[in-house]
Amino acid sequence: MTRSRWTLWTAVILLAGCLVGLDAYLRLRDSGTTSRSAVLSAMPSDASAVIFADLTELRHAPFTAEFYSWIPKGQVDAEYAQFLRDTGFDYERDLDRVAVSFIKAEKDSKLFAVAEGRFDRNKVEAYAARSGIRENRSGREIFSVPLGDPGHTISFVFLSKNKIALTDAADIAPFLAPVADSADMRNWRERFARVAGSPVFAVIRQDSEPGSALASRAPGGFQSPQLATLLNQLQWITLAGKPREGAMRIVAEGECANEQTSRQLSDMLNGMLALAQAGLNGPQTRRGLDPRIREAYLEMIKGAEVAPNWMIRPLPMKSSSAVRLT
Repeated sequence: MTRSRWTLWTAVILLAGCLVGLDAYLRLRDSGTTSRSAVLSAMPSDASAVIFADLTELRHAPFTAEFYSWIPKGQVDAEYAQFLRDTGFDYERDLDRVAVSFIKAEKDSKLFAVAEGRFDRNKVEAYAARSGIRENRSGREIFSVPLGDPGHTISFVFLSKNKIALTDAADIAPFLAPVADSADMRNWRERFARVAGSPVFAVIRQDSEPGSALASRAPGGFQSPQLATLLNQLQWITLAGKPREGAMRIVAEGECANEQTSRQLSDMLNGMLALAQAGLNGPQTRRGLDPRIREAYLEMIKGAEVAPNWMIRPLPMKSSSAVRLT
């Protein structure tokens, strides 16, 4: 075979290899995008908040490994260890994607979640059948398992081999019906689209009263009624995180109806960042806090930017950490 023919065949083989690799990449990317869309599209339109995490992407980020190294390693709970043995499912290894919605109720809020991962369906169903109730409704096997508190249960159903839906509401059936294309659902989709490049995010709307929820959980010395009032005036809050260069870049966006609220919240958050930086540089904090954790907090605070904006726009996740008030 002549040299020119060798060159031609080499080029053809290389081109074919590139096309195969490109096709595999596009299939993998489209598969992840499709899975994300399928999980999020199952979230109820009357939710007050939705949290999403793509664990597959996060596991491959250097930041995740470093973050886990900071967490103190304790002994595995005996009940969870038994669950691992019985079901073969370890969320740190087998859970790929999960979306959790919180639905506000008169008494207790309810959650509904859809998770994708590698499940041994026979083992999971056998484990649930031993400790709970199994029933067949409309062709679906629904399992209800008691939780720690008396009278509380969690119900789940396999949507497919690798996808499961679960809730702590009294009845899971309403969540399994197709979600109607309503104005509420379009509002959720619009905000999900803005954070499409982020492996972890949360979207919260006004009826969840985020300021009141934050105030009720903050220690006494950190409670701020003024901040709670301002946060409650936001129509939507979006938090999105993306690992980058060994760090987690976080962008927060708030949407409010008037400029005055946005400016007041902007000024307050800037003041809180200044106070937090001063506190981390204080002698007592230097002595009592792990230097690595202190430096990480300082880096996060120094990289934060609070900027009031008057136009709703997508979140450019390539930018530095920012808090945006729309």
